[in-house]
Amino acid sequence: MNAPQDNTHAAPQPADKAKKSGPPVPLIIVGALLLIGGIGLGGRMWWRSQHLVETDNAFIAGRIHPVATRVAGVVTEMRMQDNAAVKAGDVLLRLDPADAAVQIERLKAQVAQADAAIATSAAQIAQARAQAAATGSQVTQAEAVLARTELDAKRSQALFGAELRATSKQELDGALAARDVARADLAARKASANAAKEAIVAAESARQSAAAQKAATLAQLKDAQNQLGYVEVKAASEGRIGKRTVEVGQRVQPGQQLAAIVEPEIWIVANFKETQLARMKPGQKVHVKVDALPGQDLLAKVDSFAPASGASFALLPPDNATGNFTKIVQRVPVKLVFEPDSLKALGEAASRIVPGLSAQVEVEVKE
Repeated sequence: MNAPQDNTHAAPQPADKAKKSGPPVPLIIVGALLLIGGIGLGGRMWWRSQHLVETDNAFIAGRIHPVATRVAGVVTEMRMQDNAAVKAGDVLLRLDPADAAVQIERLKAQVAQADAAIATSAAQIAQARAQAAATGSQVTQAEAVLARTELDAKRSQALFGAELRATSKQELDGALAARDVARADLAARKASANAAKEAIVAAESARQSAAAQKAATLAQLKDAQNQLGYVEVKAASEGRIGKRTVEVGQRVQPGQQLAAIVEPEIWIVANFKETQLARMKPGQKVHVKVDALPGQDLLAKVDSFAPASGASFALLPPDNATGNFTKIVQRVPVKLVFEPDSLKALGEAASRIVPGLSAQVEVEVKE
């Protein structure tokens, strides 16, 4: 007899066939999640492209004032410390005032000499005028004498030429000689009068020269007094001290930079591509992330656009007329200003946002 057949390994049911022929359920779920995630990511990217313009080519900017001296000298006192806060007008350092003080005393002596020269010239003018008045009187007297001697000479000539010979040849000669002497004396008196007038002009010129010399010396004295005031180097604005390169005892020269003052006011300079500027305008809201403060989202707004691209302000602007031109997307600096409330919310951390730090900005171009 044949043994009964074992039905343990029966043919698979339809459900088992479906499980083996179709993909596993976990893979379907993962694929659906990836699809949803891709759609969400694509939608987010599309939304951001329509509503935001962003760049990471942005930096914190601020006003940095150089601290320099206007006169040469040796530093005798130092009041500024590294990274310390100062106010406008605070004395930062002092130079030795000895050289400027000596210069002031020398110029004061020259002013006194000029005053003495002016006084001497004034006395000479008075003397020359008196001399001119005296010579003028002498000229008048000589003219009167000449007129009388000319009349006597004419009278003697008339009497001597008459038939009666009422006067002698000797008397006629004496009258003519007296007339000639009177003429010579008048000429001498007029020469003396002219010399007296020239003396007045010379004395006036000497006084004007002394007055001009005094004015020049007074100008030098004022400059020296200013130089004495410059021995105190004061802060030009409020801010914090940085890059100090001077110490007590060091000799400095005019214009030498000794330190820098960084003002507390800061803003952002963001370099946007020229293709991003079409939808940007002043007043738009900006989200800022500073690399030095991760996790902090600051608010700002678009303030203004630079009048030229960054390449135009470069030390060596590119020359596109050389024949080897390659088109490159240019970047234009845009000034962004922080919202005051946004900085206040940072508290003490706001002091760590200083010029030169990197930032990332997003401009809301569509409400």
